[in-house]
Amino acid sequence: MTKLILMRHGQSLWNQLNLFTGWVDIPLSHQGIHEALEGGRKIKDIPIDIVFTSTLVRAQMTAYLVMSQHHSGKVAVVKHDDEAQLADWGKIYSSKTEGKTIPVYYVWQFNERYYGELQGLNKSETAEKYGHEQVHIWRRSYDIAPPGGESLEMTAARTIPYFEETVVPMLERGKNVFISAHGNSLRSIVMDLEGLSKEEVLQLEIPTGAPLIFNYEQGSFTREEL
Repeated sequence: MTKLILMRHGQSLWNQLNLFTGWVDIPLSHQGIHEALEGGRKIKDIPIDIVFTSTLVRAQMTAYLVMSQHHSGKVAVVKHDDEAQLADWGKIYSSKTEGKTIPVYYVWQFNERYYGELQGLNKSETAEKYGHEQVHIWRRSYDIAPPGGESLEMTAARTIPYFEETVVPMLERGKNVFISAHGNSLRSIVMDLEGLSKEEVLQLEIPTGAPLIFNYEQGSFTREEL
């Protein structure tokens, strides 16, 4: 049995300001840093073999803060397998040293839902302008996208194939996997793992900095309570 750990990044500076963020690359707030560290302490004793994070800095900061609390003492090392020159420059020539590292992969497919023309807008002011019901539809419906952006269905169309083609084979090989990502990209993955309907997933809340743990065995996932 292997473990999959999912964590939504800690509060970002734009979460704090109640702004639509999407793919705008915003770092964590002080509270977000605290949340990531606290989340890391909750899973410090669970072995982790490989880390995936989105290409956005708030998820990356969360991943490194989490790993800074891990009791393995291993160092998280970014892998640039898709860039030959960077991969060559980053080669480790000591097998002993390499054995004390945990590979980290940046994956754009795990980025937050793209909010299009809402990015940078204040959520409350946008609700006053367009109506609370319309903004709720943009934020919470499954298959309706905000202007110029992605719906949750469109987000799932990129997260789930990557998860099934890349992450699941790691689990099948006995690797424990940690994914640091975003509210909507993780909602789409949890929807797939737990077989939620498009109505049920709309009620799924994933808090910032709180690890979700799934056990993987014989092709099926079961959630484990911390």
